[in-house]
Amino acid sequence: MRVIAGKAKGRRLRVPKRIGVRPTSDYLREALFDILGSSIHGVRFLDLYAGSGAVGIEALSRGGAEVVFLEQDPGCLRILRENLEMAGLGPRRVVGGDVLRVLPRLIRQGEDFDIIFIDPPYGTGLAGRTLDVVASSNLLRPQGLVIVEHFFKEPLPQDIGKLSRVRVKVHGQTGLSFYERTSEGKR
Repeated sequence: MRVIAGKAKGRRLRVPKRIGVRPTSDYLREALFDILGSSIHGVRFLDLYAGSGAVGIEALSRGGAEVVFLEQDPGCLRILRENLEMAGLGPRRVVGGDVLRVLPRLIRQGEDFDIIFIDPPYGTGLAGRTLDVVASSNLLRPQGLVIVEHFFKEPLPQDIGKLSRVRVKVHGQTGLSFYERTSEGKR
């Protein structure tokens, strides 16, 4: 796995070698960032279930202003920190802990983000549960975007809380669902 574009282009990233860890492929990251295009410049990005950090590192490499990485697994956290050091990018913050327990703390602290990327383990129901927490909070800035990476057959709602799905991209067995605030959810 490598950083595809930007300041850290070509840098190799380590991947946790554990059952259940499914890093976002180079192809899918490239497709994701082709969709985002120049809108990544200057954004505040939240990478939930960050794993190796590949998606958030790609965001930093392509001009993201700041990335907050959230990951629970200690082995993944170690590799994520090593990948950040190898890439030499910042500003960034790594938060360890269960996403569904840490998100309320971020909400209470008034944190907000332009892009929120959700990539939980498949088959756990965490995609929908995490999307529900994000949709019912003010974590997403008014013109922001929530992107959920999920098993393509996993049902995700068209509308949830303040969010509405505006796009789906499927590659193999992986889906990327893009959500924006609904008109009544926009400030």
